[in-house]
Amino acid sequence: MIGEDCVRKADKEKAQTDGAHVDERFLSSSFFFLKATIQAHNLLPGSCNFESNTCGYTPLCVGGSSRERRPGGSDRCRWRTTERDSGVLLSPALEQGEWSCLRLVYQISGSGSLEVLQRTEGKSFDRPLWSSQAPSDSWVISSMDLQNTTEPYTVVLGGKPGLSAGSSVAVFEIHITPGYCLDCDFEESHLCGYSNQWNANVNWYVGGGGSQILHNNIPNDHTYNNNTGHLMYVDSIYAKTFKEVAKLVSPMTTVPMSGCLSFQYQRSEERGNLFSVFTRDRLGQYQELWRAGSENQNDWSGTLEEWIPVQVELKAPYSVQVVFEVSFNSARGGRVAVDDISFSPEFCSTDTEPTFDPSIANCDFESGFCRYSQEQMIGSSWRRRRLIGPTLPGNMKYCLRFYFSLRGFNQTDQALAVYLQQGSSQERIWTQGEKSRGIWITTDITFQTSKPAKVVFVSTCRSFWDCGSVALDDISLSLGDCELTAGSLLPTLPGHCDFEAGLCGYTQDKQRYYLHMEASPMLPGQSVRLLSRPLRGSRGPQCLSFYYHMYGSGTGQLSVHLHKDGEDALLWKLSGEQSVAWLRATSGPCPVTKTEAPVGSSNEIE
Repeated sequence: MIGEDCVRKADKEKAQTDGAHVDERFLSSSFFFLKATIQAHNLLPGSCNFESNTCGYTPLCVGGSSRERRPGGSDRCRWRTTERDSGVLLSPALEQGEWSCLRLVYQISGSGSLEVLQRTEGKSFDRPLWSSQAPSDSWVISSMDLQNTTEPYTVVLGGKPGLSAGSSVAVFEIHITPGYCLDCDFEESHLCGYSNQWNANVNWYVGGGGSQILHNNIPNDHTYNNNTGHLMYVDSIYAKTFKEVAKLVSPMTTVPMSGCLSFQYQRSEERGNLFSVFTRDRLGQYQELWRAGSENQNDWSGTLEEWIPVQVELKAPYSVQVVFEVSFNSARGGRVAVDDISFSPEFCSTDTEPTFDPSIANCDFESGFCRYSQEQMIGSSWRRRRLIGPTLPGNMKYCLRFYFSLRGFNQTDQALAVYLQQGSSQERIWTQGEKSRGIWITTDITFQTSKPAKVVFVSTCRSFWDCGSVALDDISLSLGDCELTAGSLLPTLPGHCDFEAGLCGYTQDKQRYYLHMEASPMLPGQSVRLLSRPLRGSRGPQCLSFYYHMYGSGTGQLSVHLHKDGEDALLWKLSGEQSVAWLRATSGPCPVTKTEAPVGSSNEIE
């Protein structure tokens, strides 16, 4: 155990005044250490600035760590600079039935990684909440929503310094408050993690607080209705070019959110500026939520008029930021002020359609065809099979993922195609010829609908000699671009991984780097290992399932072990060539499923 003496203190006043650059003395070693900052009201249990103690947090030395005695007799935890060294910090047990927001002030110097996980008693794996490997020269704030739960949980922080000299990972403060991370009244110095996207001429500033630094006549804030409260505002006075833009950007959401986004604003010179609110995803794609119209406000004449309330529907099934954007035509474009941003899980209007659940189009075909139906069409010179999915709402972007296997086709380039059927029209969005030769292949398709549509899988053969069989499995649909849905929000099942967006917390043993292992150049007795996150004890037995592919005359042995107390217990093993196809394996009390392989050459979709 590290104990409280593993906490490294630094200059708090320096951090508050200059962006909290770390003292160079602290960067010369590879520590995961803790520092302290912000003052805030209404903090929940689990918050800590580590000034006088660790607030019930328990630091642990793990990996290749060692204990050292420093001058004065107290212990500290030091990590040797190897890739397996890491530090872990465990919060006390937290019981928070309402939604809350965890804000982390941290720094990664040189290279390294930091992650936050949620540990619930009885669950086999910790649920990832957030992670970062991005280095920073100063302290950074990151926000993550903690969904309401009736079960006590523990927050787990894991830090891992990189191999380069001077690398370190530091946590400055853990700050948990009631409500959503989008909520902000701008009364705290950290501004709830909202940031200004810097522009040389126009920017968002903090107004109020009883003093005016850049401009006079800043209006009373909305929270307290006086000049001591705070608000955010942007002014055109320094605008130099046409369409100068200022952006106030919220933290990135970390869980799916749908409901009502509310805020207050004031605006002057409405013909000289354009005020809009957007969402921006991880790919940088914008979607407009709202745009200010004509409020019939008078000229500012030195002051703004009344605050105007706005409510707008927000549907964020994947990670997004909310962007408050103001553009000016000239230096006489006026000012815009914003205050009291909040979010509610209830939609603004009772007439709002609920968020569409894309899982209605999911199917693993273990219990029939789900919501899919088959249709056969025969023409004079061709035969066609269609598998038709359920109706999807229009004006949305989707990510379709499925596995397929083709056999028996010869010359056709449309052994399998996917169409988007909108009314009487069809648009082909993907096609595949005979290239897979009977093995299972996965594919992702991003598409957008302008009106209600159905996804249709079509297999076509042009002649008797060019017909085959098509196998489909594990069809899944999610909202948003496939590049986003593959890794933007955290997996619903910790421990589950399809390796489409990284390793999902799995790590590779030692320096051998393989997911696909080509055994040809290896010597007898050599092996590689893929390690999961630590598996904690659970109330009952667990089911482990995975797919494997073992093909070739020189194929060796694949085995699964449970590593506990320094020893490996064998759970499953198989040796030698098995099949050119992907096969499913289970270990533990797993439900029995019936799987049939496609056979014949009949142009069937199975």
